[in-house]
Amino acid sequence: MTGASFNPTAKPARRTIVAAAGAAGLAAALTACGSSDDSSDSTTTNNGGGGSTTQDSNGSGGTSGGAAGGTALAKTTDIPEGGGTIYKDKSVVVTQPAAGTYKAFSTKCPHAGCAVSSIANGAIVCPCHGSEFAIADGSVKKGPATTGLTAADITVSGDQITLA
Repeated sequence: MTGASFNPTAKPARRTIVAAAGAAGLAAALTACGSSDDSSDSTTTNNGGGGSTTQDSNGSGGTSGGAAGGTALAKTTDIPEGGGTIYKDKSVVVTQPAAGTYKAFSTKCPHAGCAVSSIANGAIVCPCHGSEFAIADGSVKKGPATTGLTAADITVSGDQITLA
């Protein structure tokens, strides 16, 4: 046999260990950027930015099911003025920037695809890199995102908000 021989007691080269550690770190970073370990279905946050509560959009936070032209999402009373509610199971955030005005946006941050996670001080916040979006129109308030959140179609009829 010519060339290198196999030695079962030989230790891996330093280069091999460093490369493996780098690959593991990269995999962890990519996983963290594209996912969230919060399993709740929705989050409501008011403009004060203090605390937030979670609620299931199929329970006390709203209703789910067929409605004429869309899916019943929430009641207008579920959306705090100057804040909003994030419906993770529907991938939509509904805001009330001014009394009686309701807006909806995708929860997917255009920077790296992470899901926004909270609403504080008039901004929808992405936890991955700190981008913030205006609750009134989804525009960028703070980067690194360079484009705003995508608008979602909702209909408000009486006290019911429906996702188109």
